[in-house]
Amino acid sequence: MQNDQLLILTILAVTVGMFLWGRWRHDMVAIGALLACVVTGLLPASEAFLGLGHPAVVSVACVLVLSRGLQLSGAVDVLARHALPKDAGTTLSLLALVGLGALLSGFMNNVGAMALLMPLAIQLARRLDIAPGQVLMPLAFGTILGGMTTLIGTPPNLIVSAFRAQSGSGSFDMFDFTPVGLAVAVAGVAFVALIGWRLVPVRKEAGLEGFETGAYLTEARVVAESKSVGKTLRELDPVLDEAGAQVVGMARDHMRVIAPNPGRRLREGDILVLEAEAESLSKLLTELGLKLEEAVRPPEHAEEGEDGKTDETNGGAPKAQPARKDAEALQQFHADKDGQEARDSEQDSAREKEKDKDDPASRDIVLMELAVRPGSMLEGRSATDIQLRSRFGLNLLAVSRHGTRALKRLRLMALKPGDLLLMQGPPDAINDFAADMGCVPLAPRALQMPSVRKAWIASAIMVGSVAAAALALLPTAIAFALGVLASMALRTVPLRSVYDAIDWPVIMLLGALIPVASVMETTGTADLIARVLLESVAQGSPVGALVLVLLVTMFLSDLINNAATAAVMCPIAIGTAAALGVSADAFLMAVAIGASCAFLTPIGHQNNTLILGPGGFRFGDYWRMGLVLEVVVVTISVPLLLWVWPL
Repeated sequence: MQNDQLLILTILAVTVGMFLWGRWRHDMVAIGALLACVVTGLLPASEAFLGLGHPAVVSVACVLVLSRGLQLSGAVDVLARHALPKDAGTTLSLLALVGLGALLSGFMNNVGAMALLMPLAIQLARRLDIAPGQVLMPLAFGTILGGMTTLIGTPPNLIVSAFRAQSGSGSFDMFDFTPVGLAVAVAGVAFVALIGWRLVPVRKEAGLEGFETGAYLTEARVVAESKSVGKTLRELDPVLDEAGAQVVGMARDHMRVIAPNPGRRLREGDILVLEAEAESLSKLLTELGLKLEEAVRPPEHAEEGEDGKTDETNGGAPKAQPARKDAEALQQFHADKDGQEARDSEQDSAREKEKDKDDPASRDIVLMELAVRPGSMLEGRSATDIQLRSRFGLNLLAVSRHGTRALKRLRLMALKPGDLLLMQGPPDAINDFAADMGCVPLAPRALQMPSVRKAWIASAIMVGSVAAAALALLPTAIAFALGVLASMALRTVPLRSVYDAIDWPVIMLLGALIPVASVMETTGTADLIARVLLESVAQGSPVGALVLVLLVTMFLSDLINNAATAAVMCPIAIGTAAALGVSADAFLMAVAIGASCAFLTPIGHQNNTLILGPGGFRFGDYWRMGLVLEVVVVTISVPLLLWVWPL
């Protein structure tokens, strides 16, 4: 083994280890590997960033923009609502939903397809009276399967095509992936809809009813002798944090405010709406010098004759309704609120009151669940970090992670992909927040059709781009770049949203790993790995080597990003074929199939991560259906690979 080979193997081992550790984001790890190759002299500095201009990277970015155009135009919403049966049974409904997800994923970003269909999946689960996870996991797997059917269905396919072009055989065409990919996708969709969903662990719904807590919503008045008079809400944070409580609303001069500004200074007579555990409420009131006003409860739970009175037993704790059972109480309590930040001066308060009268929407305060997407701007940040109340006028009432609600120190809790957030505020504000921060609202959306004309234009641009690439009229990257330019010119994607539509961590990951993969080829490391695999495992058998490449790729894709998996495995696949003296096409296709089979863990694919919170899943819940599905994929794909792409 040469020194160069030892160096690149060390860099690869550290890179894969960092991917598995998960402490750093994938793009950071990939950039670190790229720079390590440059510093050690394995890669010329002049070639370090050529990957960012690679046709595969450009194609991925352009497809993401075109997918955003389909989403914003409402074309996908219309298709979904017309394609899904209204009153069908479980099997037919799941076949339709999962099949639609697979179809959409063949031509648009599969995470976008998943996000669009998630609210419909949850609605379907409630209609069928089954656990949401039993619909969400089949849908997630279906959208992953659909990506393997076309060149643009998923980034690994574009990477595989790029490596084939570099080897001198030319790139794969748009539908070269279809014969094998479509057969595997159809078999996979049929399995998850007929049998697989029954293997999904039944977890409690992580929606409003799933946010179990002993927290109470209570009104407390700031009395004249209160030590809180003259203090800002921010100054109360240390006491609130110690008690695991938060202020979710405030009333002053007959005007109620949701998510009051932390800089608001308290006055005598102000009423604070507190969410706190029952056992810590009494101490909290004592330390802040507040007096119980009345418990927040919906009319149907209020007992006759109570009239909002508190129970003086148990240290003066209120007879309040638990928050988990009374989402309606919040909505009723805030039904007449303006939802705007009032000023302390009388003049500004009057202005806010006048605004409240003129804006009926501002009085519509709702609870809504949001799922944090992978790559969301919320990842690693807390409600305090993003100034949730002062910037967005919203309350974070609860966080569900792996089916368990967290209440303590909510404002300081760093959020993760897959978390389910229980938000309170005006519906438009919550939807805007979700769009800006990268979350998926789980409430069913109204039919989204801002413009029929734009929906047709967005669809025509996508079809035209696909046709130009499929008919070889233009190179794939150029065809989709022209589509993006047309989308910008015709405003199917707002100019300000073009760059927001691109998943930049994925782009940087691909741009960094493509040069690293080229180092594997130039140093002969890929051939070395291929020879070791052939001699020690495959025993020189081409079919055995093909199965081995497929299985190794499937295993890696369950643990690290699928694009990274494809970039690492393609040189090995080509080296294996060269060592055997056979065509590399079947081996590259095996990499493409294997990279789209992340079914065993929630970290292998973004769609798996996205359903963690809404499905109430745990890490070990995926393999029960995923392992059987991977067996189905191997059983179907290997004979087809040998038939369609002869060795």
